[in-house]
Amino acid sequence: MSIKKQFVKTKPVCKVTFSVKAEGANHASVIGDFNNWNVAEGVLSKLKNGTFKGVFDIDKDAAYEFKYLIDGTFVNEPEADSFKWNEFAGNENGVLVV
Repeated sequence: MSIKKQFVKTKPVCKVTFSVKAEGANHASVIGDFNNWNVAEGVLSKLKNGTFKGVFDIDKDAAYEFKYLIDGTFVNEPEADSFKWNEFAGNENGVLVV
C-alpha cells in the first residue's frame, strides 16, 4: 500500500495516487471526506500484478479521513499521515494531509 502526492503549482489541488495490493480481490475503492465517502467516486483500477491504483485531484491545505474498501472490507492505509478515532465507525480512519 502506498500514497504518493504531487502538488500542482497552477491549481489549489494535489494529485494523490493511492495504491493497494489486494491479490484475489475483485473490487477496491478509496473513500473518505474528500469524496463524501462515495464508493463510486473512489473506484481504483485493478492492475495485472494484483494492485489496485487510482489518481485523484484533492483540494490542498486540508486533512481528510479515509479508508480503502476492498471487496466489502474496510482497510486502513498503513502509510497514512496519521490516524484518527471515528465514533461512527467505532474504529480508526487513516488521515491524509495535503
